[in-house]
Amino acid sequence: MESSDKVVETVIVGNYVEMETEGKSNNDMKSKISNLFWHGGSAYDAWFSCASNQVAQVLLTLPYSFSQLGMISGVSFQLFYGLLGSWTAYLISILYIEYRTRKEREKVDFRNHVIQWFEVLDGLLGKHWRNVGLAFNCTFLLFGSVIQLIACASNIYYINDNLDKRTWTYIFGACCATTVFIPSFHNYRIWSFLGLLMTTYTAWYLTVASLLQGQAEGVKHSGPTKLVLYFTGATNILYTFGGHAVTVEVMHAMWKPQKFKAIYLWATLYVLTLTLPSAAAVYWAFGDLLLDHSNAFSLLPKSPFRDMAVILMLIHQFITFGFACTPLYFVWEKAIGMHECKSLCKRAAARLPVVIPIWFLAIVFPFFGPINSSVGSLLVSFTVYIIPALAHMFTFKSAAARENAVEQPPKFVGRWPGTFTINIFVVVWVLIVGFGFGGWASMTNFIHQIDTFGLFTKCYQCPPPPGSPPPFLPHVGDTRLWINITPGRRLSIPAPVWYLLPVPLGQKGFLRSLMNVYSSDGFSMFTTNDIQQQ
Repeated sequence: MESSDKVVETVIVGNYVEMETEGKSNNDMKSKISNLFWHGGSAYDAWFSCASNQVAQVLLTLPYSFSQLGMISGVSFQLFYGLLGSWTAYLISILYIEYRTRKEREKVDFRNHVIQWFEVLDGLLGKHWRNVGLAFNCTFLLFGSVIQLIACASNIYYINDNLDKRTWTYIFGACCATTVFIPSFHNYRIWSFLGLLMTTYTAWYLTVASLLQGQAEGVKHSGPTKLVLYFTGATNILYTFGGHAVTVEVMHAMWKPQKFKAIYLWATLYVLTLTLPSAAAVYWAFGDLLLDHSNAFSLLPKSPFRDMAVILMLIHQFITFGFACTPLYFVWEKAIGMHECKSLCKRAAARLPVVIPIWFLAIVFPFFGPINSSVGSLLVSFTVYIIPALAHMFTFKSAAARENAVEQPPKFVGRWPGTFTINIFVVVWVLIVGFGFGGWASMTNFIHQIDTFGLFTKCYQCPPPPGSPPPFLPHVGDTRLWINITPGRRLSIPAPVWYLLPVPLGQKGFLRSLMNVYSSDGFSMFTTNDIQQQ
């Protein structure tokens, strides 16, 4: 009787076909091992998925954000956005349950179909909401995957600098493409668990290593100094706690999705025990030096413990790449009619085109750190804050909808009036501070990175290559640039040649990008800052 009840329960919940056998008696060792490591759907699995996915590579950029914000603002924004993110994740879970219940009353069967956020919006509010949600969600997840790939190249460089970061991006792009073989979030059980262990080690390594290292000589903690930097740092933290773009897919992988409501909050509380000590300790040790080092690993001395942290983060970023990319795989499968295909190999082959634009964008924009803030302000602000809050208010705007809601708001938030008040605050705050000021600051900083390093840069924030200095050093602020032409594949010159070109300030990024593309042919470019660092 217990076995049949379990089968009925999974049909009602409506997860992947693999879950239909959940609860059936199968005592062979292979099935037990498979269930232990591969088939997850409990509340614990969802918690590990949320906590593991939320902290990822951003752990390494939070000290950079602290140097922009200062210690007090850095801690305050983490607590504030952690709470805000937990609230909107709760709203998304309520809307999912509402949509799921309405559809099940209409006898819709979801056993061979993964529900996604844009479908929830479509079912509750119509096609216009669906289109907006789909555009923002897919773009965010696309760049979220790009960020993980950039982070892989940035981290491995601190173990092996024989290859530049662009070459490492090529390599890890091929490695991350193997995530096409993971069917759904239902199959991330062991990966989520290991990912969180890896992040926990890295966070406490950053904390302990910074404290043991002590403060750098002459360290200064001058942040915040500029509004641009301040709001750039704030939007990076907005991005940190906006990892619930995959909430609906994680809920759908649960045997009992209604248990999800508070899971994201508990995951956030654990994540704060990692992000607050590590970011504060690294900022205390290195202060303003972090303004030019967006990756915390770059300032810590090389050691076996640091190498271990780098390796663990690389594995974790591979896992998080899969987390961000899997919803994109689902969207693409549905678009080409392969979503209900039972052949794993056919689905994997169909998913491969999704990885190609991610690979390309990671090579074009390798700005580890600044890209987080840009994605946070322009995409995360709408995808996981503004749209869920607005969708919740419009779904339950009528008295009848509120009365017949599957889940009533809790008493401690003031029921419906309190819920709507919080939603309005979220929309106004994120629209003005996150998207408005944050968008201005992050894009200003992003454009500065393009001007400084150019697109397609081979090695973002790497030490300048050794070589003979130019004939004379341009003064600081000089817009002229030294172009170094050395023997290369297509250049049969006997020795390096230096040219000093007058370049208008607005064209510096374009020229940088051009030199990056042709760097393998013997061209390279040096700004005043590059030369002074040699």
